[in-house]
Amino acid sequence: MKHLNLRFLAAALGISLAATALCAPKTPVCHGDTLRILAIGNSFSEDALEQEFIPLCKSAGANVIVGNLYIGGCPVERHYDNLKNNKPDYSYRKSDTSGRCDTINNDVLSRALLDEPWDIISFQQASHDSGKKETYRNLPALIKDVRAIVGEHPRFVWHQTWAYSPDSNHGGFVYYGRDQHVMYDSICSAVKALVKANPDIKAVIPVGDVIQAARTTTLGDDLTRDGYHLDKKMSRYIAAATWLRCLFGLNPAQVPYRPARVNEAQKKVIDSTIKTTVSHTSWPQLKPCAK
Repeated sequence: MKHLNLRFLAAALGISLAATALCAPKTPVCHGDTLRILAIGNSFSEDALEQEFIPLCKSAGANVIVGNLYIGGCPVERHYDNLKNNKPDYSYRKSDTSGRCDTINNDVLSRALLDEPWDIISFQQASHDSGKKETYRNLPALIKDVRAIVGEHPRFVWHQTWAYSPDSNHGGFVYYGRDQHVMYDSICSAVKALVKANPDIKAVIPVGDVIQAARTTTLGDDLTRDGYHLDKKMSRYIAAATWLRCLFGLNPAQVPYRPARVNEAQKKVIDSTIKTTVSHTSWPQLKPCAK
C-alpha cells in the first residue's frame, strides 16, 4: 500500500468524534510524513497501542512514532501529581514503524513530553475510575500543565476505555455493582460530561464503544484475558484498529495486515463493528500519495 500523506490529518484532527463543534486547526498537525503519538496512559494504553497498532500502521503505509507513558492502573490524579512534582514513576516505551522499540524506566512525564515534537497526545482515566465523575477533577489542570510544556502544536485526544467482563473479579468493579452495562453507561456519562465538553480535547478515540459493540456479536461478551485487560488474541487488534480508523479513516478491511490469531470471519465482524460504531465521525479518509 502506498504511504499516506499525513498532511491531510490537519483537517481531521480539528473535528471531534463526539460531534463536538470544533474548528479545524490553522496549521498542519503532523511533522512531515510521520505522525507522532504520545499516550499519557497505563496498561489500557498498552493494550491499545503496544501490540497491534504499529503493524497496522505499517501495513497501511503510515509512518508513526508511538510513545506510551506507562504506570499500571494510573489515574488522572496520579498523572497530575507526577507532573507537578516531577516524579520518576514511568516506564516510557517508544516504538515506530521501522521496528525500533526503546524503554526508559524511572522516567518523568515532563521529559517524555519533550522527547519528540508530538502531534497527538492522548489522556485517559484508570479503568476503575473511568465511570466515576469525581475522579476527573484534576483533568483540566493536567491538560493545562501539559499544554504549557508542549506548546500549541499537539492535538489532545481522549482514549475512552472499556467496561470489565461480566464475571470480572477486579476490586473496582464493586463500584458498578459488578454489572458490565452499568460500568459502560457510567463511562459514557463521565466522558460526555467531563471530556467531550472540554474544548481542549479535540477527539475521543471510542475504544470502549467499539469493545462494547463487539460484545454483542459472535465474538462474545468478554473479550478480556483477565476480566479487565484486553485479550492478546483479538481484542488488542480491535482497539488498535479503532485508533487506526480514528486517525486515518481506515477500517481493517482496507489494510492487508491481520494477526495470525484472528481468522477471516472474525476480521469481517471486527471490520463491520468498527465501521458501524465509528460511522458518525466526520473525520475524512486520508488520500494516498506516491512513495
